[in-house]
Amino acid sequence: MKTIFDVQQLLKRFGMIVYTGNRLGDLELMEEELQEIYEMKMVEQDDYLVAKMILRNEISRERDKP
Repeated sequence: MKTIFDVQQLLKRFGMIVYTGNRLGDLELMEEELQEIYEMKMVEQDDYLVAKMILRNEISRERDKP
C-alpha cells in the first residue's frame, strides 16, 4: 500500500466508498472509517498503520496548501 488509491481500495473491500466533493473532508472521513474497521479487528495492524500514515501525510499536504 503506497497511495491514497490503495487506501480507498482497502476501504472498498469493506463496502466503504467515500466521496463528499471536499478532498480534506474525504481524507478525514477515510481516516475515521479506517479506525473503525481496525477497532473491529477487520484489518491487520500493519495495514492499518501504513494506511493511517498515508492518510495523515495527505491530510497534512491538503492543510498546507495556500
